This record gives sequence, C-alpha cells and structure tokens, in this order.
Amino acid sequence: MIRRPVAWVVAVVLFAEAFGVAALNWFLGMAVDRQNMSLAGLDPHMMSVSSKIGGVVFGLYFALCGLVALLVALRDRPPAGFGRVLLISAAVVHGLLGAFTWGPVGPQAFLFMMLVLALIVLVLVTYDRPAEPADAAPGGGNSGDGSPVTSPPAPTTG
Repeated sequence: MIRRPVAWVVAVVLFAEAFGVAALNWFLGMAVDRQNMSLAGLDPHMMSVSSKIGGVVFGLYFALCGLVALLVALRDRPPAGFGRVLLISAAVVHGLLGAFTWGPVGPQAFLFMMLVLALIVLVLVTYDRPAEPADAAPGGGNSGDGSPVTSPPAPTTG
C-alpha cells in the first residue's frame, strides 16, 4: 500500500529539513556575529548565540519528528501517543511556515511547505482506521461475541 513509502519520504524530508534549518540558522548567526550587526540596539553577540541555539533546537525538533516518521515506516504501525502529537505539531508548523513564506520567500517555498504538510497529514490519516476484512459487512450481523444473531422462538398458544 502507500503508507510505508509515504512514511519513508516524510522521514527523509524531515531529516533533510532538520539539517537545513540548523545549518541556515547557524550561518545567519555567524553572519550577524562577523558583521557585528545590531537590530534596534540589541547585543550582536546575543543575537548570534540565540540564532544558533534556535537553529539547533528546531533542527532537533525536526529530527525527532523524522525519527517518529522513520519508526512508522519501519514498523508499519500508526504513530501513537507522543509521536502522534509530534507529527501533528510538525503539520501545524509546516502550515504556519507555508503561510509566512509566501511573501518573503516566494510561492516555491509555500508549495514545498504545503507538500510536506500534505505528506505528514497523509501519514497520520492512512493509519487512522484499522483494516477490516473485506467480507465483514458494517454491523456484521453478529452480536459481538462471535455467535450469530437468531430470532427468538415463536410464541405458542396453549
């Protein structure tokens, strides 16, 4: 089925994103530090350190989300508990990042974020319901204990 390949793709994309976000923020922190930039009188060293810390934190967050997607792909089971919450939060983050990237970065970044959002949602939704046998009809005609449902005996006149 499509569940495992999508989970593999999500894992690879999230790991690549983790590296990219961490590297970009690290680079921006180095640029601020070397050019001694300041924003509204803020300390340039503090801006540099906070950019690097933010990059590492978000990189680890995306890497953890990628690990959850990797475990989903390896086990072929839905994410549960904290892993599901992580993937849902990653979907929300990608939706917000997509909304914010349209203007400053362009429609290509928006489309990439929406693609990743769709893949994460696809991983979450395809594992939503347990697979039912094809011969089982809704309602099943069973009482739930495995015995068939029979009608009560007809009343007799005495």
